[in-house]
Amino acid sequence: MSTEPIELEAALASFTALWSPRIVTRVNDYDVRVAKVEGDHVWHAHDDTDEFFLVIDGELTIALREVGPGGPGGPGGPGGERTVTLPKGAVFVVPRGTEHKPSSPGGASILMFEPTGTLSVGDRHETVPSHVDATTGHALTSPRP
Repeated sequence: MSTEPIELEAALASFTALWSPRIVTRVNDYDVRVAKVEGDHVWHAHDDTDEFFLVIDGELTIALREVGPGGPGGPGGPGGERTVTLPKGAVFVVPRGTEHKPSSPGGASILMFEPTGTLSVGDRHETVPSHVDATTGHALTSPRP
């Protein structure tokens, strides 16, 4: 972990891979990750943790499959699907256990907070396409000044 300030713009300029998060720093037991994204990720869920998103640049859309009260098939029935759109500067938290699929047709740069060791495709996911990196995050190489 760096003991010097890290400029997010420089961190993002240090790599080109899409859907392949880089660990910028750590806060307690959490990674602060940045990623470049474009196109679709994969439907997935994190069973034991919420997922925090901050859009640094561009626009991110997150499709959500929500469960109604009582769980799937319970008294409340399914909660259905909805989509949230996050413009530059917006934040959103996907609650633990919620299936979600991030996407960005025009491309975006995002920052995420996740517990260290959290897999980018969650605990449950569809088949992972070749353009999505199933990782717990990559170390950030020295960002360009």
